[in-house]
Amino acid sequence: MSDKVPIAKMRNIGFIAHIDAGKTTVTEQVLFCTGRIYKVGGVDEGTTTMDWMVQERERGITITAAATTCSWQDHQINIIDTPGHVDFTAEVERSLRVLDGGVVVLDAVAGVQPQSETVWRQANRYGVPRICFVNKMDRPGADFQHTLDTIASRLKANPVAVQIPIGVDASFRGVVDLIDRKAFIFSNSNGGGGRATQTPEEIPIPPELDQQIRDYRDRLVTKIAETDDALLTKYLEEVEITPEELRSALRRATLKSTLVPILCGSARQGKGIQPLLDAVLAYLPSPLDVAAVTGVVPGSDEPGQRSPGEGPFTALAFKVVTDPFSGRVVYLRVYSGEASPGNIVYNATKGKRERMGRLLQMHANRREDLALVSSGDIVAAVGLKDTFTGDTLCDSDAPIILETIQFPEPVIAVAVEPKTKSDQDKLGDALTKLSDEDPTFRVRFDTETGQTVISGMGELHLEVLVDRMLREFGVAATVGKPRVSYRETILRPARAEGRFVRQTGGHGQYGHVWLEVEPLERNAGIQFENHVVGGTIPKEYIPAVHAGVKEALENGILGSYPVVDMKVSLVDGSYHEVDSSEIAFKIAGSMAVKEAMRRGGPVLLEPIMEVEVVAPGEYLGEVLEDLNRRRAQIRNMEGLGDTQIVQAHVPLAQMFGYATSLRSATQGRAVHSMGFSHYQQVSSAEAEKVLSGVV
Repeated sequence: MSDKVPIAKMRNIGFIAHIDAGKTTVTEQVLFCTGRIYKVGGVDEGTTTMDWMVQERERGITITAAATTCSWQDHQINIIDTPGHVDFTAEVERSLRVLDGGVVVLDAVAGVQPQSETVWRQANRYGVPRICFVNKMDRPGADFQHTLDTIASRLKANPVAVQIPIGVDASFRGVVDLIDRKAFIFSNSNGGGGRATQTPEEIPIPPELDQQIRDYRDRLVTKIAETDDALLTKYLEEVEITPEELRSALRRATLKSTLVPILCGSARQGKGIQPLLDAVLAYLPSPLDVAAVTGVVPGSDEPGQRSPGEGPFTALAFKVVTDPFSGRVVYLRVYSGEASPGNIVYNATKGKRERMGRLLQMHANRREDLALVSSGDIVAAVGLKDTFTGDTLCDSDAPIILETIQFPEPVIAVAVEPKTKSDQDKLGDALTKLSDEDPTFRVRFDTETGQTVISGMGELHLEVLVDRMLREFGVAATVGKPRVSYRETILRPARAEGRFVRQTGGHGQYGHVWLEVEPLERNAGIQFENHVVGGTIPKEYIPAVHAGVKEALENGILGSYPVVDMKVSLVDGSYHEVDSSEIAFKIAGSMAVKEAMRRGGPVLLEPIMEVEVVAPGEYLGEVLEDLNRRRAQIRNMEGLGDTQIVQAHVPLAQMFGYATSLRSATQGRAVHSMGFSHYQQVSSAEAEKVLSGVV
């Protein structure tokens, strides 16, 4: 991979999906097929290349997004394998921010699953074109058409099959290419053991598939023609459209996310991998196909942009990792220009200059040194001391700050206490390094209880981080009972005065403000506006009032939970020419906003989780009864053969230990997935329990 390929022959893609759909197995097969590895590992055995962490191999799931690169047909493919578990959704978020295209892996039996919907929405947010790979076609119950239907109904996408399977379940042996009208079966002719990628071998089209092929190809041609005026004219005039024209038009439609090409196979058996790689090159964008990245010029609101290719160096830091051998490693997506080890770059976000140390091409947890990185590359850098996730690195002569990465707020918290005095000394350093890596992991010290409180996206998220503290940093800690991250807000507008006056002989302290507060819609955050007119409060004291308000709202008046979704307006006040100071106005602002909250009808908000339970129909009654006990709001129930799928909104406070309860109620035959949905007001009875410490 040392020779640079033209940027037009580069693909930056990610494998994204629900947990256990087979992303890591697909990635493993891709690496074997392209010659990057010489033996195919297995997730169950903990021998895959991309799941390199001890916790990943023990649990059989992907926890952290791993990057690698490989070559196919003279193209360079940079790959990020992302987690499927909802607790690690931040890894998907930051990966999609820097990727140009995505391969969504779907389970042929289950179709579109809850986390598939989540990652699809994330890809929509960043405008990432996608193709889909329907995996596990060899499993009993596999249904290609059902999966297409769920893509259309659940994802609101426009799927177009470019392949159909030959055989299903145990008889799955090949695919029909609908564009070229050719049939292929897969044979294990290239070594590498029983899991090795199987080579497609052309065969005559099976006669029993003639009608099915005609139906699917008619839909394919119709959908593609509808996206292209020239092809639509040929289609209406019944002129034959060539395979090259179909592929070219399908590529354009995919780049616009108008159509989503669908392929199929079985990654476990190595079937369908080579056609998938061909589709990545054919339909997913190169960096040149993606719109110029936009940002703002530091110190102004003036917009700026960077186009791929030559130009001033611009890169976005999207991941930070503490490596035991290399130290602090920062992952970068280079959008324009080039850089070499030893170059001085400008961190426009922090306003600091940094020296590039080693530049690395990552292959999971292994690395190769690079002499040069340029536009389109996804690489890692050593030696960047002040660069964190979301920071922009650029040429100091052409500064720009790119749009940063937005991460969800933590929803669960636990207290951690070091077991020994030596652990106490190391705990702070370990927590700092872990929070540098993971923006959804927060650490704070509770002055009231004297405890260190860590927050994250779920029980598994925090469990893995505590395990890493022990294994990687040698810190043994005792973990308290999980605590829900409640929020506070108000129900009605209110107005209050804050007056801070101290006379101590000589200069005193004088700050006086009137604030108005009003509730906002959910997820609006805290807004502060200055409506003071006539100079009743000098302009230099306004930031102090804002700071006092902001600090006061970090701990609400009900249970010291953060306050959200509220607008604060500074409307009046007074000052003293001698005694007024910034600290006096800061304290006055804090006093006023606390009093305004008391008058505004303060209420508690709790995180509501979106829960999906998949269970055999015979256990539906037990599942619903258990959910109802947990204050669930059932949103939808859907039957799929003998299986029932229940979707519900459930308060997070009621979901602790649910996995064990569900296994007991269904003899281990049901599974569930859970992700954060929204915050909702707690009933007065429940709020009383929370605030009195009953729950």
